[in-house]
Amino acid sequence: MRALSLVCTLNSSPTSSSSHTLSDQVMTEFEKLGVEVETVRVADHDVRPGVAVDLGNGDAWPALREKVLAADILLLATPIWLGHPSSVCQRVLERLNADMSETDDAGRPLMYGKVAALAVVGNEDGAHNVSADVFQACNDLGFSLAPHAVTYWVGEAKQGTDYQDLDETPEEVASATQALAANAHHLAELLAGQPYPAP
Repeated sequence: MRALSLVCTLNSSPTSSSSHTLSDQVMTEFEKLGVEVETVRVADHDVRPGVAVDLGNGDAWPALREKVLAADILLLATPIWLGHPSSVCQRVLERLNADMSETDDAGRPLMYGKVAALAVVGNEDGAHNVSADVFQACNDLGFSLAPHAVTYWVGEAKQGTDYQDLDETPEEVASATQALAANAHHLAELLAGQPYPAP
């Protein structure tokens, strides 16, 4: 099993990121289950806006797309901005949209058999709305969702504390993170052994 996290913070490396912090915690849980993991901070790459597989001129999406295609589980980690996923997360979803009409050798959409999950952080309300936005997009793209496919932390509105600044992980977040990893891994193994039927 392989899991890929696309961290959709607006900040490029080496700037610290709460989204990246929560992503790392999810990936640690996957590693405990024997899953091979990789994390990519999307802002470190020149991913062009658009809905094509390759926009040329140094577009970094084709290489990231290959990582998505090679993974069994895709984790999207995003902050909440104005009650919605970050613009980087939206861009990733838009670029994935280019593959909606692509199929495998059996005629199934390319993302069939892949499991999506979500990690959300923010200092305002909106984790459920972000989940709704991203989960609907993932469903449209052909990903499967396990129960409890999101872990999130939302700080007090208009306060300055970030998730990465906490002295310890809240028990509720740690429990949700563990459930996300266990359920996503379980579903990915089931789909690997018994793929969706060809049309």
